[in-house]
Amino acid sequence: MDQQDARQQLEQMLREIESASAILEAEGAGESSEISHVDQHPGDTASELTDADNQAALLDNSADQKAQVVAALARLDDGTYGVCVDCGQPIPDARLEVRPEAARCIADQEKAEAAGVV
Repeated sequence: MDQQDARQQLEQMLREIESASAILEAEGAGESSEISHVDQHPGDTASELTDADNQAALLDNSADQKAQVVAALARLDDGTYGVCVDCGQPIPDARLEVRPEAARCIADQEKAEAAGVV
């Protein structure tokens, strides 16, 4: 994959992630404070807690994605972009076109996921 194209894609991804995260945070994502001082129906409370958990998970996922994109940009800067961080072999262009932030070849990514490493 062309390094210039990769950089543009990664920078665009970073902007989108930061924008989405800022919107979620501005809307109070992940907060579970009651809107009213009047006791709510238990179902309402459960729904509010579920929504807060879902929003917190979205923020966590955004932070993880951002870290992957920032790491990929750092690999571009240091000349190691497109090389698997585990085995040192080139990551196929087809994979990088779909996942420009990929740090591993598919085989090593599968091993990392099986081991609980992202």
